[in-house]
Amino acid sequence: MGALLCLALLAGCGGRGSGAGGSGGSAAQGPIKVGGIFDITGATGDVGKPHADGARAWFDYLNNELGGVNGRKVELVWGDYAYQVPKAVELYKKYVNEDKVVAILGWGTGDTEAMKELIAQDKIPYLSGSFAESLTDPSVTPYNFIVSSTYSQQARVLLDWIKEQKPDAKVGIIFHDSPFGQAPVADAKAYAQQIGLTWVGEAALPGAAADAVTQVLDLHNKGVEFIMIQNVVKGTAQVLKAVQQQGLRDKIQVVGMTYSVDETLLTAAGDAAEGFVGTPAFVFPYDEGPGIDEAVAYAEKIGLKREDLTQKWLQGWVFGRILTEAIRRAGEDVTGETLKAAFETFNELDLGGIGAPLTFTPTDHGGMDRARIYQVQNGRFVAITDFVEPKGK
Repeated sequence: MGALLCLALLAGCGGRGSGAGGSGGSAAQGPIKVGGIFDITGATGDVGKPHADGARAWFDYLNNELGGVNGRKVELVWGDYAYQVPKAVELYKKYVNEDKVVAILGWGTGDTEAMKELIAQDKIPYLSGSFAESLTDPSVTPYNFIVSSTYSQQARVLLDWIKEQKPDAKVGIIFHDSPFGQAPVADAKAYAQQIGLTWVGEAALPGAAADAVTQVLDLHNKGVEFIMIQNVVKGTAQVLKAVQQQGLRDKIQVVGMTYSVDETLLTAAGDAAEGFVGTPAFVFPYDEGPGIDEAVAYAEKIGLKREDLTQKWLQGWVFGRILTEAIRRAGEDVTGETLKAAFETFNELDLGGIGAPLTFTPTDHGGMDRARIYQVQNGRFVAITDFVEPKGK
């Protein structure tokens, strides 16, 4: 597949000089502006920066290689909010009031939750890097769209896997001490109990913590056999190292939701990462699929190598790709309201292998229920399941 080929997802994108699509290819209309609220230097910057890099790469590719969408360029106006809610609100207001964006790619749970009323009031479709299940109900958050399985769905898939390994397993969770970390805890506990597992407890891991020994030993003393992780790479590496350092690797299996799963974990945790199991929101750049090939081909064209890319870079790329498809479907009149309506026409939208097919409806803005499980084997994340739904929900 050539790097410049418009995939089915972007069947209406106009190549250079094509004059295709809703606006009639009129450059006089100017670019369509979208916003990006990214964490590049803050508490989740280890996964936030590659996500931002991937999103920026997508819009460069869209404009420079595909000629925009419906004959218009799409300008990404972005900033680093350093995981600070007030800064996120400041950027949001600037984008909406000054830059006149029609949609925003956001990031964290705390900031997205803090702005959900503003987002609804301003009618700005908001694709957050937060996959909190609380953001999927259009009757509450009508302009929020979750483009992956939620943290809670990922946890349920992992709990089903744990049940298969040990039907009466004892499970606990160590989570990032933030709204992001807390998001799936209650749902994971409820589902574990629903399917007959024993929930032994939970422990918060502050972002500034030097290690996770206290949290690991606390759960170990309660008999835990499987520790779930809702954290970023740094915290996940701390947990894995603590399990190893305390001589507990033969007693505790560590599993994690999406932001714990990234190639950088292999360096951060070293051999302590071996055997770790997780559910990333999207696949890895070395997996197979036309959408992956398209992303890698463009990355190579701008001087990157496949091995330079990470799962979070590919996540940012596909966020841009998904938003662009809504813009394409909105046609000539691209507004927050027409984009919302466009998103709600997505029905098993093919992401070219980057993730499970995506569906939104007027009553459900959770894009997918399926997650794929990976395990670290010989220093590499290897898929051990296809995309699967939780068995109990």
